[in-house]
Amino acid sequence: MPQYVLTQRLGWLSTYQGMIVPEAAMTFAFGVFLLRQFFLGIPFELEEAARIDGASRWGCFWRIILPLSGPALASLAIFAFMFHWNNLLWPLIVSNTDKTIPVVVGLTRFQGEHGTDWQLLMAASVVATIPVLVAYFAAQRWFVQGIATSGFGGR
Repeated sequence: MPQYVLTQRLGWLSTYQGMIVPEAAMTFAFGVFLLRQFFLGIPFELEEAARIDGASRWGCFWRIILPLSGPALASLAIFAFMFHWNNLLWPLIVSNTDKTIPVVVGLTRFQGEHGTDWQLLMAASVVATIPVLVAYFAAQRWFVQGIATSGFGGR
């Protein structure tokens, strides 16, 4: 409720920023947890060796930690994309016009009060799945590597 009131007072109802900005906080919280788990797995000796070689803390981050965190960042990007692509409730609440509805909310429009046009619903579901599959296959190597090293590997 407070999220809706804030979005309304900012004048963001039926806009893309009204759908994106409030939901970014949840993605940020999940990202902090995922990246924290990954950073705990990076040996501290790597940073110590760079500090001995004369690198600053900022230089250690940019030259050592950030390049090593590619798999975790790719996993976070895939999870965030899939969550926001498949999100139904918040866009349904915030978006009141056909101009700003996402695909998942559009899929619910195929279900009528007196019947469902199953052929159109299934065809639209396949089309809605394509961007998620493309994103996953584009980053599959990073995704699997990130899951295995970030604490979600099920070991």
